[in-house]
Amino acid sequence: MNKSELVEAIASSADLSKAAAGRALDAVIESITEELKQDQGQVALVGFGTFYAKDRAARTGRNPKTSEPIEIPAARIPSFKPGKGLKDAVNI
Repeated sequence: MNKSELVEAIASSADLSKAAAGRALDAVIESITEELKQDQGQVALVGFGTFYAKDRAARTGRNPKTSEPIEIPAARIPSFKPGKGLKDAVNI
């Protein structure tokens, strides 16, 4: 499912126009993104899961083409931990 299909599903499920459903989805994505930008920011949706950002340490990697070592910088990466409701729904 891509974003336009998700907007259509939201619109039909919530009895909204596609434009309103698209704005609502964009607002949710923007809100989650803004919260994850903050230190220790996380968004918990009970029954669905938790979005959070975690720190990845700097490390030495290897260029697959030349086999030379390269330094990979530290980074904050977004993560998602599924909730029990989502796990149960997927594992019927």
